[in-house]
Amino acid sequence: MLMSASSDFIALCREQIALLTQGLGATLSIVYLTQELVETPSGEAKLIPVVIYPETALLPPGEETAEATVHKQLQVGNVFILPNDRRRLLTAGSQSPTSSQESETSQPHLKEEYLFSGNQIVLPLVYEGVMMGLLVTGRQDRAWNEHEESQIQRIAQTLAIACILDQRRAWFEQQLREQQILQEKQRDLLDNLLHQFRNPLTALRTFGKLLLKRLRPADTNRNVASSIVRESDRLQELLQQFDQVIDLTEADLAPLHLPEHEVFVEATIQKSAKPPLLLPGTGDKAVDCSLPDILEPLLISAKAIAQERKLKLITEIKQNSPPVRANIKALQEVLTNIIDNALKYTPTGGKISIQAGQEKANFQGIAIGDNGPGIPPEDLEHLGERHYRGVQAQTEIPGTGLGLAIAKQLIEQMQGEIEVFSPAINSQLTSPNAPGTTFIIWLPEVEN
Repeated sequence: MLMSASSDFIALCREQIALLTQGLGATLSIVYLTQELVETPSGEAKLIPVVIYPETALLPPGEETAEATVHKQLQVGNVFILPNDRRRLLTAGSQSPTSSQESETSQPHLKEEYLFSGNQIVLPLVYEGVMMGLLVTGRQDRAWNEHEESQIQRIAQTLAIACILDQRRAWFEQQLREQQILQEKQRDLLDNLLHQFRNPLTALRTFGKLLLKRLRPADTNRNVASSIVRESDRLQELLQQFDQVIDLTEADLAPLHLPEHEVFVEATIQKSAKPPLLLPGTGDKAVDCSLPDILEPLLISAKAIAQERKLKLITEIKQNSPPVRANIKALQEVLTNIIDNALKYTPTGGKISIQAGQEKANFQGIAIGDNGPGIPPEDLEHLGERHYRGVQAQTEIPGTGLGLAIAKQLIEQMQGEIEVFSPAINSQLTSPNAPGTTFIIWLPEVEN
């Protein structure tokens, strides 16, 4: 398939047409490209003009200027090279009824040979047996001599070589673009996996520390608990190194700058692949589930981390709430990310609230709030953008800006939604010095 013609190729076509006009006295010249690359000698193709001289030569009837009318017999809007009459060029106004009907019902056969019809010449743009278009040129005052025909053939060959080089350029740029899209998807996938790894690692490290505190000095299991904490710290360091390597790799990848003002003959357009349902490791099966049951194991980890960080965790779980339709692993990932943010951004001595049993039309909600510094209005509109951290990027609190982006993606795929309020809407959390933030995760109730 013939791809887009670049502005450089169009400029070269204009220069070659200028040679025909100024050097050889051509009064009409047109460069056509095909929509499909055609293997000669028996291919068929639809022609599309990309450069025309004069530009008024192919105006619709009724809009022609006096100059265009003079060239009417040389117009090639309906140029056909007939299979049984390969050396005859038919133009508008000179077709017989029979040939006109034949041209309307069949595509022309384009041959690797040039054709003459009085003062007009049609030359296929052929390179290595592949036809890419036509060069049509003509003049009114005299026929072409052999030397001029040779010059026109060389111009056609120049255009053919330029066209194939331009096509290779376009193909390489398309391949590069597709490769960059693939790399971006791979980068996003790696970011998601690493982020999913962080939350259970944090919980594991916290459990190890709590276990170490509860074991007596003489207990032989203290070495096991110490090893859990030590290896968790090591994994945390490796994650940080992963982040640094990814950031360096991203900085080294220069963005692709494509040429502007391209003329599209017919470009190969590939729709971006459908994003995978949910994230790796979460599966894609939605089931009827109970919000209290999903929260139960998460609250165990949250309480342990809150205890270590000297935070007060307030829970209000309505046990008889209607079931919701969700992917269990994906919903746990969403809740873990938002709870982790609340734990991370709430200062020592602060409060965190987790409430299950919020209701609105056909939805059940879980509200997660804190009395941390809150989210500035300028950052609220960017929540959910990958790698966006806003004012938090200026603090020493580590983060990737992926937690909310992942949560938003997963909830949307489960037909739910996330609401954000800052200041927090829970009266137990709000204060003038700590406005706090509340997230409500809404999931569709199971239909009766």
